[in-house]
Amino acid sequence: MTPDILARFRSAASSALPSRSSPSIRDRWHGPILVALSIAVGTVGWSGNMLALPVAMFFPLLWAKSPTRVVAARVSAGYFLAASRGLPQGVANFYASDLWPGLLLWIVASLGFVIVHTVLWKDRPGKGRALRYVLAAVLMAVPPFGILGWAHPITGAGVLFPGWGWAGFGVAAAGLIVMTTRRWPAAASAFAGFWLWSAATWTGPGLPEGWRGVDLEQGEALGRDTSLEQQRDLIATVKRTAADGARVVVLPESSLGFWTPTVERLWQGELADNDVTVIAGASVVERGGYDNVLVAISGDSGRILYHQRMPVPVSMWQPWLGWSGQGGGARAGFFTDPVVELGGQRIAPLICYEQLIVWPVLQSMLHRPDMIVAVGNGWWTSGTSIIAIQNASTTAWARLFDLPLVTAFNSQAEE
Repeated sequence: MTPDILARFRSAASSALPSRSSPSIRDRWHGPILVALSIAVGTVGWSGNMLALPVAMFFPLLWAKSPTRVVAARVSAGYFLAASRGLPQGVANFYASDLWPGLLLWIVASLGFVIVHTVLWKDRPGKGRALRYVLAAVLMAVPPFGILGWAHPITGAGVLFPGWGWAGFGVAAAGLIVMTTRRWPAAASAFAGFWLWSAATWTGPGLPEGWRGVDLEQGEALGRDTSLEQQRDLIATVKRTAADGARVVVLPESSLGFWTPTVERLWQGELADNDVTVIAGASVVERGGYDNVLVAISGDSGRILYHQRMPVPVSMWQPWLGWSGQGGGARAGFFTDPVVELGGQRIAPLICYEQLIVWPVLQSMLHRPDMIVAVGNGWWTSGTSIIAIQNASTTAWARLFDLPLVTAFNSQAEE
């Protein structure tokens, strides 16, 4: 075989066999790799480990690198479904059912996030793509899409820039935008540097002097057991906490059950000889529905302190019942009561679901509160990391704005 013929044979063979650098192979694996990375980012970033929150800030990069709109949709779905992976089990616990209703709700809940990021995706890099990501981020932070705006990457700002306040929020937002451009390595490097510094020097938010949050493990009985014995047990818990020096005791969401004149008189009478104020969750039933609230009780008075702005969609907030004239669901205040006052302190209250979305926190921060009070009734989250994610989120916001944080959660007792 002559050298010329041998060279031609080698050339023909190499052209017939795909090389590792073949664009077709690279394109074939590009999408699946991005989807796998988006799942990893959603899983790690929203694991409940507070210092892992900044991992979620790499989602804009994966979205921007998607080669097609279909891949962008898959990347968005992978991230959101991974971040909210506790929902199917939580729904199954809440309704005492199998996983199928929870799986359906999980998929439906992801549609808002996926649709927004799919429609606004742009294939060409540049200012247009960056502006489209800004629009997507804003839409997922405020109603109506923000109602299901869980796992927003901006939440990681509190870990990277503790104490920076609105300046830190702005720097984090700018970094997320840069992650969608060709200069993303600079933003990623900056995020990594700030994360390393924050992880090495991290301290959690403090407690306001004289304030105590009480965690309970009463499972689904809390708020449903309205017996006198249950109320007296809670009162005894408050008195023990007050005896340790607490002036304000915070109890979880739904602790008092229904807020009625009878319950108010009972608590006022029991607290008459104690210099303590109790903040506790309760429900106020009215014609056509109910309000999920926080009440403030002392020996002198009892009043509704806060009306929840965003109850949990579907299980609590059911606006379609009102549209059909039935009623019965929890009311959503949306933008009411961003800050409430108690004893000269300005409080940013967050009940349960409000800790997972963005606008209630930012609205409250615009009013310059002195502290954050976050409560929840998470018995139904048994077997998931939802409570840990709520705590991580509120801790991050508290550190970003350098505010004290008081938390009180009810969970299922460990067996």
